[in-house]
Amino acid sequence: MAGIYIHIPYCRQKCHYCNFFSVASAKFMPEVASAIARESLLQHSYLNDTTVTSVYFGGGTPSLLNPALLGGIMDAVTNNFSLSGDAEITLEANPDDVNSANLNAWKNLGINRLSMGVQSFRNEDLRYLNRIHTGSKALECIDLAQEHGFENLTIDLIYGFPVLSDEAWLDNLQQVINRNIPHLSAYALTVEPRTALDVMIRKGKIAPVEEGQAVRHFELLMEAMEKAGYLHYEISNFCKPDRYARHNTAYWKGEPYLGLGPSAHSFNGRSRQWNVSGIGEYLQAIESGKIPHDIETLEVSQQYNEYVMTGLRTMWGCRESEIELRFGKDYLSHFLKGIVKYVASGHILKDNDGYILTNKGKLMADGIAADLFADDGM
Repeated sequence: MAGIYIHIPYCRQKCHYCNFFSVASAKFMPEVASAIARESLLQHSYLNDTTVTSVYFGGGTPSLLNPALLGGIMDAVTNNFSLSGDAEITLEANPDDVNSANLNAWKNLGINRLSMGVQSFRNEDLRYLNRIHTGSKALECIDLAQEHGFENLTIDLIYGFPVLSDEAWLDNLQQVINRNIPHLSAYALTVEPRTALDVMIRKGKIAPVEEGQAVRHFELLMEAMEKAGYLHYEISNFCKPDRYARHNTAYWKGEPYLGLGPSAHSFNGRSRQWNVSGIGEYLQAIESGKIPHDIETLEVSQQYNEYVMTGLRTMWGCRESEIELRFGKDYLSHFLKGIVKYVASGHILKDNDGYILTNKGKLMADGIAADLFADDGM
C-alpha cells in the first residue's frame, strides 16, 4: 500500500503560528496546479506500481483551488497511479471555503474525506491565532458538510495558548463529541522560530506560551476523548473505533508515500526526498522536465530511529519481532536495554513483544524515543 500527498502552497493569509511553506497570494495558482499534474507523470514510477490507498490534498489551503484545478490534479493522479477502489481521498478545507457548491463539486471529484482547519470554536482564540473564520462559521460548515454526505470528517484543534482556559478547552472538545465527528487531531501550540507568533512574543505584544498549560490541556484531552469513546491511536490523533486516518497512519507505520508540489516530501523506506520550497524554482524545473528535489539515503540506524519515533507515538507501539526482522539482533538488544527503565517506571506498557506508551509516557514521548535512538556505530 502507498499514499500520495499533494501540497497546495496557497493561503488567504498566514496564521501567526504556521511555518509550513505557503504564500498569502493566488499568483501562479493555475500554473502550479498544472505543474503538479505534470509532476505526477514525471514521478509515476516512484511507487513501483504499488496500489495507492490514500490521496491527501494538504497545504496551505487546498480548498482555495477551484474545482477545475483540483479536478485536473485528480485526473493526473488517477491516470498515472493505480488507486484502490476504496481509496481515502482527503481535502484540507478551511471553514470559509465550505459551501454547498464546493461540497457538491468536491464530492463529484471523488473526494470522500474532509479535514477542516477549525483550531477553535471561540472567536477570542481565533483572533489570537490569526484565523479568518469565526466560531459560528466553523460549526455551520461542519453541519453543512455532514448534510451533504461528508460523514468522514476530521477537524484540527489547537490547545495550550494563553487565552484558552481549561474550561474553554473542554468546551471545544465537547463540540466535537456533540457532533459525533469521527476523527480529531489536536496539537499543542508550538512557537516556531521566525513565525509571526515568535516575533510578537519576543516583542512582548502577546503573552508567551506556557508548557504547564499545554501539559494540563493534553491531560484533559486524553481524559475527555477516552470518556467519549474515542481511541487515542497516535499522540495527537483520536478517532471512533476503526476510523483511523488511513493516510497519516501510513506515515506512522513507515509505508511509502509520494509527495507532489512545492516543498512536498516523499519516502520509499530507504530514502527521503523533498521538493524545493519556492514556486518559481518549482515551476521552472517541472517545465523543463526535471523534479526539483534533494534526496537523503537513510542509514540503517536512521531507519531504526524513525521506526522507534513513529511507532511509540501510536497505540500499536514497537514490537521486538519487527525490530529484529527489520534491523537485526544488535538493534533489538539496544532497544531492550534502553526500554527496561521506562517499563519499570510506568511510562511504557509491555504487551507480549510489544511496547506501548502509557498516558504518563505520552507526556514525554519525544524524550523517551530520543533516549532509545541508535547512532551510526551500531
